[in-house]
Amino acid sequence: MSEVSEAMETQQTDYKNDLDSAPEFEPVCVDVDRIYDSCGAKDCIRDLTVFFTDEDQQLVETATAARVTRASVLTSTVNIDSVAFHRGYYSVDVAFYFAVFVELYTAAGSAPTSVTGLAVYSKRAVLYGSDANVKSFSSDDIAAAIDPAEFNCCTAESGTLPRAEVQVSYPMVLASGLSPVTTPVILPFVPENVTEFFGGDLVAPTSQQVLTTLGVFSIIQLSRSVQLTIPTYDFCVPRKECTDQSDDPCEAFSKIDFPGDSFYPPATAEEEFGTSPKFNCGCN
Repeated sequence: MSEVSEAMETQQTDYKNDLDSAPEFEPVCVDVDRIYDSCGAKDCIRDLTVFFTDEDQQLVETATAARVTRASVLTSTVNIDSVAFHRGYYSVDVAFYFAVFVELYTAAGSAPTSVTGLAVYSKRAVLYGSDANVKSFSSDDIAAAIDPAEFNCCTAESGTLPRAEVQVSYPMVLASGLSPVTTPVILPFVPENVTEFFGGDLVAPTSQQVLTTLGVFSIIQLSRSVQLTIPTYDFCVPRKECTDQSDDPCEAFSKIDFPGDSFYPPATAEEEFGTSPKFNCGCN
């Protein structure tokens, strides 16, 4: 018998022993969200116009240079609609609203002025979400007004729509700078909560604008609530006791491990990251 066959037989024996020693389980029915389809995107969003309030835009118009220091995701809107002639498929329209932090320079050697603006990026994905000709109600639901269009066979949706969810990474600033406005810039739709974040209405640039290029990773998925039967072994019982936090700062400090990596940094990138480098926002 070859070494490979012996190793496979040993693994099968160990697996059988693990099954025999495992505690008996009980099948239970649970209600979960099943992901029917998903997709990932790696978007390099070039030359996004950054919109500011009227006061900050006046500073942009007179600036000689601009540098985007960082960007973050404020919010996102997700809309879903069925695709004609493709039963079970849906288009997911996503709009990302980025807060862009900019340093404006008005003269050589002068201290920069920090302002915050808005950049908007929209994308669409077509995914399979199956179809269901049922309506779901729960005791947690609040009774809403009944829409007569739901009972019009010509306009009502066929079945219920799946649930769309979007996950987006921390944006990476790849490039930025000032650019003259050569064609009229149209201000996109801005939700009310985004306008409140900036403390006033945003305006479109007239003669000079800040452009930025962002790198964004995102995942879009469609899911539906389904009932599944799964094996259960026991209830989840806490394995440790809750303890009161000490007010003594020195006692809390004594429980922190000595940061040896900070005093002896890795000699090569492979020692720190392995074969694939990790990307983070530098907050750790």
